[in-house]
Amino acid sequence: MKKIVLAYSGGLDTSIILRWLQEKYKAEIIAYTADIGQVIDRKKIIKNAKKLGVKKIIIEDLKNTFVKEYVFPMIRAHAVYEGTYLLGTSIARPLIGKRQIAVAKKFGAFAVSHGATGKGNDQVRFELAYAYFGKKIKVIAPWREWNFQSRTDLIRYAKKNKIPITKDKKGAPPFSVDDNIFHTSTEGKVLENPKNTAPEFIFQRTKPIEKTPNKATLIKIDFKNGDPISINGKKLKPEKLLEKLNQIGGKNGVGRVDLVENRFIGIKSRGVYETPGGTILYCAHRAIESITLDKDTMHNKERIMPFYSELVYNGYWFSKKRMKLQKIIDKKRNLVVGQVVLKIFKGNVIILSRRSNNKAYSMKKVSFEENKHFNKKKVENFIKYHAKKL
Repeated sequence: MKKIVLAYSGGLDTSIILRWLQEKYKAEIIAYTADIGQVIDRKKIIKNAKKLGVKKIIIEDLKNTFVKEYVFPMIRAHAVYEGTYLLGTSIARPLIGKRQIAVAKKFGAFAVSHGATGKGNDQVRFELAYAYFGKKIKVIAPWREWNFQSRTDLIRYAKKNKIPITKDKKGAPPFSVDDNIFHTSTEGKVLENPKNTAPEFIFQRTKPIEKTPNKATLIKIDFKNGDPISINGKKLKPEKLLEKLNQIGGKNGVGRVDLVENRFIGIKSRGVYETPGGTILYCAHRAIESITLDKDTMHNKERIMPFYSELVYNGYWFSKKRMKLQKIIDKKRNLVVGQVVLKIFKGNVIILSRRSNNKAYSMKKVSFEENKHFNKKKVENFIKYHAKKL
């Protein structure tokens, strides 16, 4: 029997897709779930898939791989799309797509499938990953193929096929929520109109500023080879380190962003994002680089960042362009070693101190009390040289 590997969450939409694929393609479905730190109910996933006739269910723990090999490289690049978005959803899809293709090859599946809609970015991100790792494997995108025209059509199909429907799914379309260990995003419903204020109940990871502690949280983050390795002196695996920062940032209201972004396919979209731990890491990494890297290296990274971020946003994580930029970004990462002390308070990440044995920052040259190591005559010539360029 033909086989299809479906990116399966266990929820209503992918359950409908699972049944639809069986009917349309007369194929055996392999339900694949990548655990990248999202809220996950393993028992529900297995129960729902089995009820729909699935024999092969794979739930793969990728949290540490996701943080170490996908999130950390983005942090080193200081990647921010359109000046605001830390790319939490964007960076997850390439890994899921890669692993789907690996599963498809292992079990001899002729196709892979996903539940991304025809208006979103995720369909591109999934399918570019599929193309990179499995050009000969067919891609099935139900939202671009089936004849369902509305939510009502989907609900009717679910009832007909005895697919469980939670109460909030029966009426108006639900919020579209994506989460992983790096972030949570919420779109749809009242958020679609940018004049509407985001209701407080949609936030899942961060407290409102009014309910955050009145006492600041102080933390020390140690960096080695450009990546964080410990918090307050305790070494942690990448996933545990990010989890810890998520807890600290979340209770202090750090990492909320409400933005209107330009999707790759040309549509503007309004969304609310929560990236508490990622926001702390972003600020801390910039701080440690400020005393460990030279000016040219730092400025070159700043010039690269918008292009790098757009490549990630558009799904080009595995492209030669992104990989080339990553090599430039990481060229001197071995110099990024040291410790940053931060104060986390009322939604703010405040840098208190930076320390490193790296010699990029010179106390002798910067001190107002020490002029022996600084030639003022050279500064005068420097200014005259640049004045000629006016």
